[in-house]
Formats: sequence, C-alpha cells, structure tokens
Amino acid sequence: MILAVGAVELFYEKQGKGRPLILLHGNGEDHHIFDESVDALAKEWTVYRPDSRGHGQSSPVREFHYQDMAEDIISMIEELQLVRPCLYGFSDGGITGLLIAAQRPDLLSGLIISGANLNPKGLKRFPLWMYRAAWFFSRSPKLRLMLTEPNLSQEDLARISVPVWVTAGQRDVIRKEHTKRIAEAIPVSGLRIAQGESHSSYVLRGSTFLPIIQEGLCFVRQRETLRWQKSAHGDPEEK
Repeated sequence: MILAVGAVELFYEKQGKGRPLILLHGNGEDHHIFDESVDALAKEWTVYRPDSRGHGQSSPVREFHYQDMAEDIISMIEELQLVRPCLYGFSDGGITGLLIAAQRPDLLSGLIISGANLNPKGLKRFPLWMYRAAWFFSRSPKLRLMLTEPNLSQEDLARISVPVWVTAGQRDVIRKEHTKRIAEAIPVSGLRIAQGESHSSYVLRGSTFLPIIQEGLCFVRQRETLRWQKSAHGDPEEK
C-alpha cells in the first residue's frame, strides 16, 4: 500500500486484526526485516510495516533527518486514523520512535525500542570509526545521518509520558551505559539487555525477537492498565 505524507510517498504493509502495532526498521533496511515475526504478531495485532523515506519501496530522498522520519510516521498515524498504536522501532526506527513519543505522546499507547541512541557519541568507538571511514569514501547520506544525528536530550526523554520498553544486545554497537541512561531518563520504562546478541542478531530472528517484543508489549499493557486504574480512582499519575 502507498500513503502520501507531505512530499513523499510511504510504502507499507498491513496484516492482522486487533489493536494497531507499527514496526519501524533501521538504517539501510526495509519492512522485510520483520518477515519472520509478522505472522505471529498479526494474530493479536493489526501490524503496520512502513518503509522509511528513502528505503525500500518508499520515495527516494537526497538527504536524511530523523525529524523528517518522525513527521512521516506522525502523518501516517493521523492519515490512517490509528487509535493510539503501540510502536516498535529498531535502531533508527527506535530513534524515530523516541522523537514521536517526546513530541506527540498523545498519539501512542506505548513504545518499544531496540539499539537506539540519543546522539552519535552513544556508539562504541570502533563502530563509530568504521562508519566515519565508510562515509569518507562513499559520502553516503545514510551514513552521514548516523554521524551527525540524532541530538536528543535528557529533557526530551523526560517529556515522554507513555511507557517505554528499552532493549539492546549485549554486544550492541550502542554503549551499554548509554542504553541504560535512556531507560533511566524516561519516567515509565523497563530495560532488557539481550544476552549474547549483537545490534541486530536478535531482531532478525523471529525465535529471539518475538519473546522480546512480546515482553515489551506486555509491559506496555500492564502500565496502561495501571494508569487507567489510578485515573479511575482519582489517584495522581505514576511518576
């Protein structure tokens, strides 16, 4: 399916019935990275898998910015009239998810992220050096994005009012302490480090990805229920 959002057209696939769940891929990938998992998720959710601008079957672009990607997904949610979807984002998709949750928390019921970072300094030294070297020779706009963005602050994370499940691989390219700081800065969050896994290994395999995303979805639903119960009894919202 094709959806016009601003100046670009986003390709997306829709599958299943139930509450909406959006799956966002990472840099240089497309919606097919979730092929092994979508059938199982579609048993309980209506799963939306868009290709980010400049990726897959979506419109090509000359340069990339996370804010543009976030605005694309915000427009997608509004155009399709999705009611408070849960959003999962891997790597760049996780960064996009953090931006949406910080700027428009009213649109989401919850967020699950894997291997996201707040800024390029969140990358480990060797991968960062490798990306710089690759960009020097290729001048790839996708690599430039990774080297110059995002620029999220602790204050941005503190504004997120939806529950967020934060995950990363034990051998991720993102520094472990950086991942922990993300979870600590978000008011309602949980943290899971996938033991023995790299940046993408557990996401690409359905057998390892499904338990992690289902754990995150369970966390989001539990927090939603708790928040509703507190609201029904007139209690102040959980911090």
